[in-house]
Amino acid sequence: MPLALIALALGAFGIGTTEFVIVGLLPEIAGDFSVSIPSAGMLVTGYALGVVVGAPLMTAAGARLPRKTMLAVLMAVFIAGNLLCAFAGSYTQLMAGRLVAALTHGAFFGIGSVVAAGLVAPARRASAIALMFTGLTVANVLGVPLGTFLGQHFGWRSTFWAVTAFGVVGLCGILALVPRQERESGPGLRSELAVFRRPQVWLALLTTTLGFAGVFASFTYVAPMMTEVAGFPPGAVTWLLVLFGAGLCAGNVVGGRAADRRLMPSLYVILAALAAVLLLFVATARTPLSAAITLAVLGAVGFATVPPLQMRVMQKAEGAPALASAANIAAFNLGNAIGAWLGGLTISHGLGYTAPNWVGALLAAAGLAVAAFAGLLDRRTAAARPAPPHDPPPHDLPPHDLPAGAGTSPAAA
Repeated sequence: MPLALIALALGAFGIGTTEFVIVGLLPEIAGDFSVSIPSAGMLVTGYALGVVVGAPLMTAAGARLPRKTMLAVLMAVFIAGNLLCAFAGSYTQLMAGRLVAALTHGAFFGIGSVVAAGLVAPARRASAIALMFTGLTVANVLGVPLGTFLGQHFGWRSTFWAVTAFGVVGLCGILALVPRQERESGPGLRSELAVFRRPQVWLALLTTTLGFAGVFASFTYVAPMMTEVAGFPPGAVTWLLVLFGAGLCAGNVVGGRAADRRLMPSLYVILAALAAVLLLFVATARTPLSAAITLAVLGAVGFATVPPLQMRVMQKAEGAPALASAANIAAFNLGNAIGAWLGGLTISHGLGYTAPNWVGALLAAAGLAVAAFAGLLDRRTAAARPAPPHDPPPHDLPPHDLPAGAGTSPAAA
């Protein structure tokens, strides 16, 4: 694989770390700025909404730039956003830094995927894209726990300094290793936007939003849930996030393989399992061992949804896969924002730190209902299609003179 893919993976690692590391630092940030845990949780919501807004805006803004140049610009903005976070003297300034960093998220992964695919032969493009996204996976397994460890022992600002350093490394790698790629001519924006006239595209995006909202309603508040309810010391949050990240990696692989075999049945099972695990988490969060095990399972089931959700959107947006991919990234992050917000509301209303799990279960169940409705529409559409006509008999033979089995389908024969 080209070294340029490593540079892209480093950028993905930094972006993935800064998105999720805030989850492990909520108590420290809330205490430093004298705000509530739900208010600190809005830093997750704010970032996610920044991704939703930034993905189309930044992509459109760089439409005429070479892809390498645009990737470098995005990493520079990412570095600036994390510097703002490191220097933030108030909650408002920290939120502003998070929003600036979030603007780069969707465009980086969208443009980076195209660049990664262009670095290798056509038969290896999927592997190249997967390698770039490995940076995002590793961020959850290593970056988030290490960032949490830094924040708890050296202050939460040290985490953003570390992420800034990773951003600088990623930027240098892009400048040094990524070759210049000119943009290819393709269908116009109006033609690509036409796919959003299809109801199934919107149903797929809604399923993504609701399913991932279920995950983040719970995961956003995992630090106070583990320390205040399960009884873990604050230092244990680091390895608990490693446990969650390990489950994430396993679920991503299993979800991908299942989706390759049977897409919609896999999606139904995974969303149902997600709702069940979140319901179970309400009870298992009360003791350390059961809470740790359930957290790992939540990581596995939650991120097993990603491959089938991504495939479903790409499948239903045939003709504009790049735009659909960007839209699905926005849908994932909109789900993050909704889940974090609703989970915070339950805590603000005095329902306790396990209440977000109830919200998550309801959101996952709603996602399952939307997916089931979309599957029903698929079956109705397939049933309404006229059957293909049988082969007509040869002109020189009447039907009764045909040999046995002629003019029938292989199944009928």
